Amino acid sequence: MNAPGSLETLRRRNRGLVLRAVQSGGATSRVDIVRATGLSRTTVSSLVNELLAEGLLAEGTDRAGRPSVNQTGRPPTRLTLEPSSGTVLGIHLRHDGIRLALADLAGAVLAEVLVDLDVDHRADAALSFVEDATNDLVAEAGISRSRLLGAGVAVSSPVPTLPRHGPALLTTWHDIDVADVLGERLGVRVQVGNDANLGATAERVFGAARTTRSLVYVMLAEGVGAGLFLDGRPYLGAKGVAGEFGHVVVAPGGRVCRCGNRGCLETVAGAGALVAALPARADGTVPDLDDVLAACAAGEPGALRIVADAGRAVGTALAGVCTMLDPDLVVVGGRTAAAGRPLMDGIVETLRRGVPPTDEPLVPVVAGELGARAEVLGAVALAISGAPLAVPAPV
Repeated sequence: MNAPGSLETLRRRNRGLVLRAVQSGGATSRVDIVRATGLSRTTVSSLVNELLAEGLLAEGTDRAGRPSVNQTGRPPTRLTLEPSSGTVLGIHLRHDGIRLALADLAGAVLAEVLVDLDVDHRADAALSFVEDATNDLVAEAGISRSRLLGAGVAVSSPVPTLPRHGPALLTTWHDIDVADVLGERLGVRVQVGNDANLGATAERVFGAARTTRSLVYVMLAEGVGAGLFLDGRPYLGAKGVAGEFGHVVVAPGGRVCRCGNRGCLETVAGAGALVAALPARADGTVPDLDDVLAACAAGEPGALRIVADAGRAVGTALAGVCTMLDPDLVVVGGRTAAAGRPLMDGIVETLRRGVPPTDEPLVPVVAGELGARAEVLGAVALAISGAPLAVPAPV
């Protein structure tokens, strides 16, 4: 190891470790890099300064310069890949729509589009929209298509079941390999992740959980899911399907869920359950989740009760999760999180009753900072983590 060639090989290897630690974290601190790589603080500081000088890394407080909700004091300096090195695409295939975001390598969104579409039953239309909208977003941002380095896709399904989707997704998507098909259409590497897991990633990289090591992210929307981080790492489970929170039974003998069981959390707190509990509109048309949220914001007693009951069901399911995992933070995201205090109060009420009493305060429960955009920003972070780097790989 005293030979110059060996020292150079070691340094190249360590440079690669630092770059990939930043890349996989989306935005990270020097302390995070030390923890992820096992390198000394001195070595990390030297290599970071070198990579900053070469224009391979960039630094700032974070994307918005804000401290995390569970952080005190000055926010740490955050490191990202140099933003101008390229762009990536984030795609969220919801049950009832598609959101696309074109972002730089620091995660800043350059152009974005959202469309209502029956994704569950119109696979061909969804794939064609993604292809056409990508061309439009690239043109809108005024960049060369050659600078698109990759794409991430958030789907409402346990990803190990792809392309043989389970009950969470989608009758017309059987036998469609999302990564392969979109990779051919877009001409870049495409990675696929579960939407709740990617929502957790986004809140940890860009949002409410930026300094959190152990996190439970609850996604409440058309479906219900959860994403987990334990000791700073995403937890996917032995088979990669951890976080199917919507199929925890909270009402034994209750309504039949689309998974075939009865009384799953999704049958109580999913968008369909909330909408079904709301009276029909005056013109006789069927309401939607936006109507529930609007009625809740207007203080209508029925809507407040619907949302609070949903929150209590979520808190009941969370109690077991928090008792087992002892997380630092619970973040509630997804479209339904916009209901605000009635939902959050319901969650905290039953969570407090459901966890064993201790001398420690109850785990903080906060609303996500990214709202309905969390999942697409998680897809952006996934794409960044897999983007090719214009530097020699470590050897």
